[in-house]
Amino acid sequence: MATGDSLEDIKIEIDDDLEKIPIEEVFKKLRCSREGLSGAEGKERLKIFGPNKLENKKKEHITLRFFALMFKPLSWVIQAAAIMAMLFANGDGRPPSWQLFLGIVCLLIVNTIICYLKEDDAENVVAMARAGLSPKTKVLRDGKWSEQEASILVPGDIVSIKLGDIIPCDARLLEGHALKVDESALTGEFGPITKGPGEEVFSGTTCKHGEMEAVVIATGVHTFSGTTAHLVDNRTNKVGHFLKVVTEIENLCVISIAIGISIELIVMYWIQRRNFSDVINNLLVLVIGGIPLAMPTVLYVIMVTGSLRLYRTGTITQRITAIEDMAAIDVLCSDKTGTLTLNKLSVDKNLIKVYSKDVEKEQVLLLAARASRTENGDGIDAAMVGSLADPKETRAGIREVHFNVVDKRTALTYIDSNGDWHRVSKGTPEQILDLCNVRDDLRKSVHSAIGNYAERGLKSLAVARQNVPEKTKESSGGPWEFVGLLPLFDPPRHDSAETIKRALDLGVNMKMITGDNLTIAKETGRRLGMGTNMYPITSLLGNHKDDIIAYYPIDESVDGFSGVFPEHKYHIVNKLQERHICGMIGDGVDDVPSLKKADVGIAVAGASEAARAASDIVLTEPGLSVIIDAVLASRATLQQMKHYTIYAVSITIRVVFGFMFIALIWKFDFSPFMVLAIALLNEETTKAITMDNVTNPSPTPDSLKLKEIFATGVVYGSYMALITVVFFWAAYRTDIFPRTFHVRDLRGNEAEMMCALYLQVSIMSQALFFVIQSRSWFFVERPGELLFLSFVTVQTIATTLAVYASWETARIEGIGWSWAGVIWLYNIIFFFPLDIMKFGIRYILTGKAQSLFDNMVHLVLNSYAKLSWRILSNGIYNHTQADHTYSLLEVSTPPSQDLRGVGWV
Repeated sequence: MATGDSLEDIKIEIDDDLEKIPIEEVFKKLRCSREGLSGAEGKERLKIFGPNKLENKKKEHITLRFFALMFKPLSWVIQAAAIMAMLFANGDGRPPSWQLFLGIVCLLIVNTIICYLKEDDAENVVAMARAGLSPKTKVLRDGKWSEQEASILVPGDIVSIKLGDIIPCDARLLEGHALKVDESALTGEFGPITKGPGEEVFSGTTCKHGEMEAVVIATGVHTFSGTTAHLVDNRTNKVGHFLKVVTEIENLCVISIAIGISIELIVMYWIQRRNFSDVINNLLVLVIGGIPLAMPTVLYVIMVTGSLRLYRTGTITQRITAIEDMAAIDVLCSDKTGTLTLNKLSVDKNLIKVYSKDVEKEQVLLLAARASRTENGDGIDAAMVGSLADPKETRAGIREVHFNVVDKRTALTYIDSNGDWHRVSKGTPEQILDLCNVRDDLRKSVHSAIGNYAERGLKSLAVARQNVPEKTKESSGGPWEFVGLLPLFDPPRHDSAETIKRALDLGVNMKMITGDNLTIAKETGRRLGMGTNMYPITSLLGNHKDDIIAYYPIDESVDGFSGVFPEHKYHIVNKLQERHICGMIGDGVDDVPSLKKADVGIAVAGASEAARAASDIVLTEPGLSVIIDAVLASRATLQQMKHYTIYAVSITIRVVFGFMFIALIWKFDFSPFMVLAIALLNEETTKAITMDNVTNPSPTPDSLKLKEIFATGVVYGSYMALITVVFFWAAYRTDIFPRTFHVRDLRGNEAEMMCALYLQVSIMSQALFFVIQSRSWFFVERPGELLFLSFVTVQTIATTLAVYASWETARIEGIGWSWAGVIWLYNIIFFFPLDIMKFGIRYILTGKAQSLFDNMVHLVLNSYAKLSWRILSNGIYNHTQADHTYSLLEVSTPPSQDLRGVGWV
C-alpha cells in the first residue's frame, strides 16, 4: 500500500502525459495494478485527490440574492410608484408623503422576504432531489466488482465501462474489443468514435457500444471536462412555454394598468382639470393594486413544491418546467424491454432447440452460460448463468483464456481438462447464423423456430462453438458449428397492464416502440392490454433502416411499432409532436435521442446513466405506476399555477377598471394607503396559495392556455369591478342601504365611504380564490386548510380595520359593525354568480358541459337573477324615480317582468 508521502508524489506526477505513455508506465506512475486498489488505498487517495465531482457553484451572498429579488422587472413599477409618492403625491406645497413612501417600501420588503424564503426552500428541494441522481459506476476494489458512487473514484482505480454508461472519469482502456464512444458532449461532433486498448476516454462521454475495463487517470476537476453534471444541467435550464406564459400574463397586467393610467391622465388632468396630486394618487392606486408583484416567484415556488410532491412519489424532476409538460401529455411512447417488461430474462428449458448432433438441451444451456460473464455481466449473462443448476458449472473443468464482446454477441476462448482449446459464442440468431455460414435449409428451420417462439412472446438467443487447434486467443479457429436456440422470456412488470389502463382513463394514449419483431410486439401488447394494432417499421420506411418517416402520417389508432432502431424512435416522437404533447419512456442508450426529443423524457428506475442524463424525469421506484402518480401530481401542480394566474389577472382587471370608473364618474379618490393595505394583507394569502393542496386535478391532459387564463381573468375581473362600482353608487349616491338595513347614510361622508369600499374590495378579492380553486361548485370541494385559515385571518383584520380605523393621513373613518355586516351580506350575495360564471366560461371555451353541474347553469342563472331582483329592485326603482340625476341604471323593466337574458353573469 502506498504511503501518504508516496501518494503526494503520485499527485505531482499526475500532471504527466498519462494519456500518451504506454499503459504499463501508467500503472507504474499511479502505483496500482490490474487487480485494482484496496478499500483502504481508495480512502487514502480520496483524501489526496478529492472527490470525483466538479465544485458546486457557490451560493450568492444573502444580501446579493435579497437585492436581486427586490429589483426584478415588475418591482421597478412599484419602485417608480414609491418615488412618485415621495415627490408628487401631496402637491400644493405640502410636505412629501413619506408615510405612503414607507408603506410602498414595506410592501417591497415583505414581498422580497417571502420570495427569498420560498426560493430558499425551493433550492433545498432541488438539491435533495438531485442528490438521488449521483452517477454510479462499477469499480474493482479488494478484488471484487461492486457498484459505487462515481464520486469515490481515484486515479489508479479499475472501472468497467459498458453500453449505456456515461464515463465518470478520464481513463485509459485495457484489453478487450474496441468501444464506440459518443464524444459530442465534449467536442460538439456527432457520431460514435472507436476506442481501442490503450486509448483514452474522457469524463462525460457516453459508451455507445461494447464493454471494456479501464484504469482511472484523472478525476473531478483534474479531468479534461467533467460534464456528467453538465449533461443534467442542460436539461434543467430549458424554460420554453412556461416563460412565455408568465411573460404574456405580465404584459397583460402591465398593458391593462397602462391603459387605465392613460385614460385617467387624459380625463382627469386635461378634461376634468383635476388637481395634479389627486391625479398622482389615483395613478398610484392602479399601480400598487394592479401589479402582480409576486407572480414569477409564486409560480416558480409552486412548480418546485410540485417537484417535491413528485419526489415523494418516486420521481426526480431534472427540468423543473417539465411538470407543466407532464400535465399536458396525451401520448406516451414506451420502449418495451426494461420498461414495460422487467428485463429479467428466464430460459424455458423445455423449448430449447438443438441443431448439433450428440448435444443435449442442458449442454446448449451450459455453452451459453460459458459465453457469459460470471461477474459484472448484463441481463442475458445473468439469465444464462442463473439457469444452471449450479452456477459454478459455468467455469468448472476449464481455464478461461479470453472473453470478448463483439457486435451483438459474446465469445469465450477456454481450455478444457484435456488441454484442448475451444471457443463458444452466444448472440442474436442472425449474427450467429452468419458466423456459422449455415445452409439455407438450416437457416429456414431456425427462422421457423424463432417465429414459433415469437408467437408466445419469447425472444431467441443462438449458441455456436468451434475448436481452436492453433491454441492462441488471436487465431480464427476452425469452422463454427450452430449448436442451438434458446427461448428467453422477459415477463411484463406486474403493474404495466394496470398502468396502461389508468393512463387511458386519464386521456393518455400509450404506444409501444420496440426493436423486437412484430409477433413479439403484438403478443406483448395483447398481454398488457395496449392493443395489437402494431406495424413493423419497414412498412413505414421501406427496407432500409436509415430512411426517415418525415412525411408519414402516424395514425393515432396505431398501438406501436416493431423492429425500430434508435433513429426511428426519434423520428416517431418528432412526428407525434406535430399534433400531441409527447412523452417517451426509456432505459437504455438506444433511447437517448428520443428521450431528448420528447416533450418529457422519462427514465425508469435502473436506467443507464446516458438515459438518465438525457431525461427530464427519472423514476427512482420500480414499476410504471409511478408515472401515473407523476401525471396526477403534475396536473395538480398545474392547477395551482392556473388558479394563481387567473387570480392575478382578475385582480389587475378589477383594480384598474373598478377604481378608474369610480374616480372618473364620481371624482372619488380612493386612498393609496388602503390599496397598500390590501396588497400587504394579500401577501399572506399568496403564501397560502403556494402550499394549497389540489385534491381534484384535471381528469384529462391540461396546460397553461393563455386564452383560458385571459378570458377567465378578464370576465371575473370585470364582474368584480362592476359590483364594486354598483356598491359604491348604491352606498355613496343613494339611500338604498340605509332604508333597507337601517344603517347610517354614507352620502357625502368620504372617510367612512373609504373604509366601506376598502372592506368590500378586500373581501371579494380574496373570496374569488375559493371559486377558482374548485372544479365543481365552491361549496362541494373543501379548500385547503391553510388557504381557508389565511382568508379568515386576513378578513378579520380587514373588517376590524374598517370598523374601528380612524386615520387622517389615509382619509379613513370607521364604519361600525352594522355597515360591516351589510358589506359582508352584499359580497355573499354577489359572490355566487362568480361560481356560475366558472361553468359558463368553461362551456364557452370547450364547447361542451363538463359535468351535471354545468347542465344546471341556465336554470340557476335565471333563478338567481330573479332572486337578486326581488332583493334590490324596489330600492333601485323607487330611487331612480326620486333622484334620476344620480341614477347609474336606467330601469325601464317593471319588477315583475321575466329577466331571461339579463346580463348578471
